[in-house]
Amino acid sequence: MNKVATLSSDNRFTSFEYNGTKIRFAAPVCLERYLKVLEWDNGYLVVTALYNGVETEEYIDLIPVLKNLCIEPDEFLKNIKEVSIHYD
Repeated sequence: MNKVATLSSDNRFTSFEYNGTKIRFAAPVCLERYLKVLEWDNGYLVVTALYNGVETEEYIDLIPVLKNLCIEPDEFLKNIKEVSIHYD
């Protein structure tokens, strides 16, 4: 089983994809793109993002997003060991 999830952004949405499931949620309008994952802690991400040309450290908590989508966080996140940035 794949142990790597991906994070990206498109227009005004952040996308988190793992094992064929993609979740999308609103992102700030000034977000240009994610640059680097600094930390992954079972649903909590620390990333570097580009906002209006300025690199900024950002924190993303996926647990409430998953719960709002009626996805069981423990089940969805249990096999993810790493998150990478991916843009087409």
